[in-house]
Amino acid sequence: MKHFYTLLFFVSTTYFALAQNITGKILDSETQKPVVGASISLKGKLSGTISNSEGEFSLKSTIPATLIVSVIGYERQEVNVSSTNPIKISLKTGSELLQQVVVSASRIEENILKSPVTIEKMDIRAIQQSPSANFYDALLNLKGLDMVTSSLTYKAINTRGFNTTGNGRFLQTVDGMDSQSAGLGFAMGNLFGPHDIDVESVELIPGAASALYGPVAFNGLLSTRTKNPFDYQGLSVQTKIGVNHIGDGTSYGAKPMGDFAIRYAKAFNGKFAFKINASHLAGTDWYANDLTDIDANTAVGSRGPNNPGKNQVNIYGDEVAQTIAGIGRVSRTGYGERDLANYGVHSTKVGGAVHYRITDNLEAIYQLSYSKGVAQYTGSQRFAINGFQFVQQRLELKSDKFYVRAYSSQEDSKDSYQVRSLGQLINKTWVKDLNGNVVAPNLADATWFQRYTEAFTGKITGVSANSDATARAFADQGRLLPGTAEFDAAKQKLIETQGLSGAGIYSRCGLRHLEGMYDFSSALKVINLQVGGNVRKYYLDTQGTLFDDKGKNLTNSEYGVFAQASKSLWKDKLKLTLSGRYDKNENFEGRFTPRGSIVFSPRENQNFRASYQTGFRNPTIGDQYIKLNAGPIIILGGAPVNSVDTKEANAYNNSYTIASVSAFGAAFGKEVGSGVPFPQAVANNKDKLVKSNVAYIKPERVQSFEIGYKGLLTQKLLFDINYYYSQYQDFLINTVVMAPNSPVLAADGKPNFNAAADILGGKTQLYQLYTNASDKVSIQGVGVGLGYILPKNYRINANATWSDFNILDANPSNIPAFNTPKWKTNLVVSNAKLTEKLGFSVAWHWQSAFDWYGTFTTPLPGRINAYSLLDAQVSYRVSSLKTIVKLGASNLTNQYIVQAFGSPAVGGLYYVSLNFDEMFR
Repeated sequence: MKHFYTLLFFVSTTYFALAQNITGKILDSETQKPVVGASISLKGKLSGTISNSEGEFSLKSTIPATLIVSVIGYERQEVNVSSTNPIKISLKTGSELLQQVVVSASRIEENILKSPVTIEKMDIRAIQQSPSANFYDALLNLKGLDMVTSSLTYKAINTRGFNTTGNGRFLQTVDGMDSQSAGLGFAMGNLFGPHDIDVESVELIPGAASALYGPVAFNGLLSTRTKNPFDYQGLSVQTKIGVNHIGDGTSYGAKPMGDFAIRYAKAFNGKFAFKINASHLAGTDWYANDLTDIDANTAVGSRGPNNPGKNQVNIYGDEVAQTIAGIGRVSRTGYGERDLANYGVHSTKVGGAVHYRITDNLEAIYQLSYSKGVAQYTGSQRFAINGFQFVQQRLELKSDKFYVRAYSSQEDSKDSYQVRSLGQLINKTWVKDLNGNVVAPNLADATWFQRYTEAFTGKITGVSANSDATARAFADQGRLLPGTAEFDAAKQKLIETQGLSGAGIYSRCGLRHLEGMYDFSSALKVINLQVGGNVRKYYLDTQGTLFDDKGKNLTNSEYGVFAQASKSLWKDKLKLTLSGRYDKNENFEGRFTPRGSIVFSPRENQNFRASYQTGFRNPTIGDQYIKLNAGPIIILGGAPVNSVDTKEANAYNNSYTIASVSAFGAAFGKEVGSGVPFPQAVANNKDKLVKSNVAYIKPERVQSFEIGYKGLLTQKLLFDINYYYSQYQDFLINTVVMAPNSPVLAADGKPNFNAAADILGGKTQLYQLYTNASDKVSIQGVGVGLGYILPKNYRINANATWSDFNILDANPSNIPAFNTPKWKTNLVVSNAKLTEKLGFSVAWHWQSAFDWYGTFTTPLPGRINAYSLLDAQVSYRVSSLKTIVKLGASNLTNQYIVQAFGSPAVGGLYYVSLNFDEMFR
């Protein structure tokens, strides 16, 4: 190791000793004014610098050398340098339609026009000019993207259907690091992502990307790149003050929102650079206050506020209901979400990175990011993500030919809790029996219904009979009221209690990941070839509250390798690309996912593309390892290792289908009711029982075909169109089985009499199992995009997406909800230089109505109405202060819209921001 460091020092010092100083100045060709913040790099190397406030630059290099000069808004230039004499470089104003470079589509840099698959990009210009409250909200304007708001601080994104509020089918990365929470199994989006002040660009691949990025990229990829401290130096400060909840229909009034961020980066001698950044956002969350009655056991015409058995969407505790003989359906009195959730949300982010260029083509990077936040999340119920901490660290070594990257993610959630469960549990703390004594929690519900029945039937002196209001008031005597010290104490105690007896959630899960790639293209010359791979290990720690991991070292490992070869033919008019990836998780068989593409460019800037893509998705950690005894039922993950105990193995090997148990019970009850003796009734009907045949889980699969065109119809007009057809199978589903104590089959292979008797005697256990459906479904869609640069700096970007779901012959119960509108459209009109100081941007989004199916309101769908959103901003440049003042609004017209049933209604957010940038690009 000592000799290694000696050699490294020798190589580094020798290079810089031989290098000479190249100096120069970057100017605007029309105005001859200095161009600030232009990137000057050495061709084929990593080293480079930026121009200062006078447009000047200096960097070390051996001579001769070729400089690449680029900055948004100007044409990219290559300049040959043969001496140390100062040089002047004049940049012409250029169209970014020609200049945009993407990396995600092929894992190597390429012009976006020649990408082999559909890809969208939001660069730093679009981020700065967006009228949305933050860059993450602005993603909604990208073609083909769906967004669901669960909270002011948490939004989930998806592409191409099968959308959920916590999307484990879509990969999100920041500087190459997977952003998913290891315990939750999906990325928390903007809650833990970078702040606008440090975002350089965002690339979106809609559709399967598993051939290059592995199992999580089943539905697509969002790749975010933060600002490199070599290229973006100086101090930046952003202060944003806003207000929301204007005219929201409540008595709480408008609420303030504040967002403060600071970033500082500095480079030294083109060899060492660092950055630090911090941000804090705080405000009042959007309210989930839908009072629609969705009780599945009440006829639709009888539902509503006067229904004694009502189950309102965002009232919790009223899910507990009974049908009382002679009275009808009655539900307990619930609590509103506002009384249970934490609506004082915030998001705090601190991070930084250190970059060291060992040589001009070898760079080492260490990056750290820490996030802590509060949000609400809509899943099987509403969850309060309360003080959730997320830490990521990255160590990377890279050159222009390879990279090796190691990173880790660690979460800490000990204050989060289940909001619906909290309401139900509080309801179990105060119920009194008819003698006035508070009963134990396990008796509370039965006692409440007993009190209600006695009062309703006129058996309680002084209480009017046959009245839901008076019977409910009697049953609710002693009810803990929101805002009282007693209510707050009970609430806090249950939040701090984890497991079935409380609402608290505990997770300190994490993952460690190592990956690398090498580009052999320069060595082979005949073809371009990239080879890479990764290994990953999950570390699970929920203290037994979710997984069977208490006192255990529960882990999960996987690895993947990939290769991609491409070849350009016919003077670069035809490009063929083949990719393939093999992935293996310890619980599943290995999977090979190929991808092939053709790009045909008959003329310059005219590109036709076709591709065949495959993808797969491993079940999440929760799908594999959950082992939760929820009282009458055990929820059991589908990994074989999760069912090693004999009792749990019975769920798969010795159980009956729940449908056959129901059929047996009904037939048995009918015969016994008609006088048939118990043993005979069992014997007569036991053959109605059907042994279950539930397979352990395996990955979901998709194969997709796509054709498209992307090109410049004129130098100012970009047109993009694509059509795709995808077929899915092996979707993960849940099924319920009943395991008796006795063997389910007798010696003759028929249902066992003793097992049937166990069912009637309660000697059974219900299980909810994870498995796969063999059903196939298909989707297809068309996306159209248009970008047009008008005279005097006006710009128009428009896109539309059509999506169609075909269930084919599949059983609807075996297919996850598509949850995607048939139509989505976006229109953005902007001018960053309306005058020398004034700019503006307006963005309009519209989508059609659709039914939302989710676990929050299973089995009933909720209607998501068609809606449009209008965002707008006006900016003013104060050059003397190096500051841009922006006045803007998200949802300018303040329409309260719901993007997923059960989630909050999102209204207008109005803000003013001050953006100081030392470089003032």
